[in-house]
Amino acid sequence: MGCFAARFESVMTQRQDSETSTTPSEGVERSPSLEAFRDQEQSIDIIRATVDITKEAVHAISITALEAVREGALFMGVIGARGELVDPFGHIDAAIWTEPEVPQHMIDTAYDFCEELTRREAGNFYHSFKYLPEEKRRAIMAYYAFCRRADDIADGDYVDVFPGGSEDDPESITYRSSIERLSRGSPVLDRSAYNEKMSQLFYYRKKLSTAYGNMTSTDPIFIALKDTVKRHGIHRELLDDMISGMENDFHQNRYQTFEELYSYCYRVASTVGLVCIEIYGYDDPRAREYAESWGVFMQLINIIRDVAEDAERDRIYLPLEDLARWGISEEDVKSGKELLKHPGWEPFVKEYLDRADGYRQRAFQLLSHLDRSARYSPAAMASFYQSIMKKIVKRNGDVFTERVQLSKTEKMILAAYVYVRFRFIGL
Repeated sequence: MGCFAARFESVMTQRQDSETSTTPSEGVERSPSLEAFRDQEQSIDIIRATVDITKEAVHAISITALEAVREGALFMGVIGARGELVDPFGHIDAAIWTEPEVPQHMIDTAYDFCEELTRREAGNFYHSFKYLPEEKRRAIMAYYAFCRRADDIADGDYVDVFPGGSEDDPESITYRSSIERLSRGSPVLDRSAYNEKMSQLFYYRKKLSTAYGNMTSTDPIFIALKDTVKRHGIHRELLDDMISGMENDFHQNRYQTFEELYSYCYRVASTVGLVCIEIYGYDDPRAREYAESWGVFMQLINIIRDVAEDAERDRIYLPLEDLARWGISEEDVKSGKELLKHPGWEPFVKEYLDRADGYRQRAFQLLSHLDRSARYSPAAMASFYQSIMKKIVKRNGDVFTERVQLSKTEKMILAAYVYVRFRFIGL
């Protein structure tokens, strides 16, 4: 499947002149341990950057668009007879098209697939996306589909198919072994699950490489994504970083400091905000800074809302250093509702949400810099999360008795308010 080891050797002789900033906006002095953590992350990122579809592999895993037409790939639609989502290219046993250009009707069908996937799986996000202008709407849904499938691989039971690839392929083995060697500690998954999921994300990166090269994946998500990144000039690093955040979950289930957690939040959430604003359109470079805060805010709320569910899977995203200052141990977090009796829990939650609210305030500064036609979408998402945060405050940090979420009525009222405010009043 290519010469991963040779590319890895070549890239490892180089060092990046600069690295993407993932330091909290508050400006925290870096400790020696944090510097070591960042050096480790950079070494692993160099390995990830070598993943690509290479020309020497094309003959074994490719198909031409004309062959696809002859084999009946055009087009059965994206909804099956029983209402299920159907990959219109799923019967093609090849990973890529060889032509540099894919016919427009194939691209349109790929976007249809992404939109239907988003409608079925995005929940609140779909209803904020659907009011965007058509071109922006279809682009944001292609990107959502990309993120959704990566998350389904990492945190669910979805099995992604890459024709000709397997977890036993030497290139896949070299990739995951290299990352495991550089990561701190052993994988937090059992060996079988680790090998399978790391392999799938390795080939998912290969599909991503086609969005930035002369060849195109036969996966409809990546056909649409390639058109999206071309139209909006989206940097590959942002999409690679999101996959990296998923992989980090296989190697790390504790975060000692907020700085470590911030790095994780940047990858799985801030990168999403940074991609979205390229699609929305913005008028000031400061929008990128606010988009980073937008992602951190929403991820911090996800973490506190899901603390019980994560603890059941032996994952604690809350910074252990911060918990310890309030006398809270890992075992306390794993105790579920019993944690509500701990005298340090409520003040910890207040401190945690105060920090999250600082990022929320920065996030809302983003809206005035976005194209007016796109402001509703991020405003709606941020408002939903702000409302969840308020509920956690009102419940004095009780995220254990029942899941903190908005009712359908609350969502409708809030969505209507945000829609009027940002689409018609233009705030």
